[in-house]
Amino acid sequence: MRIRYDDQDDILHIEFSKEPIVKDVSHSWNVNIGYAASGIAEITILDAKVAGYWPLENAKDLLASAG
Repeated sequence: MRIRYDDQDDILHIEFSKEPIVKDVSHSWNVNIGYAASGIAEITILDAKVAGYWPLENAKDLLASAG
């Protein structure tokens, strides 16, 4: 799992897999989920800090459960 945050553009990108994206779905104007054949591969959130998604309060828990 890889978490990247772009402070200049306020974009949070969470990558779960390097598998090719086969389907992109927008769940709202600022949340996009990329699906691989095996499930969720990545999540991109626009205006992440403004919307309260960044900073991640439970980042350590997320990383522990992903590894």
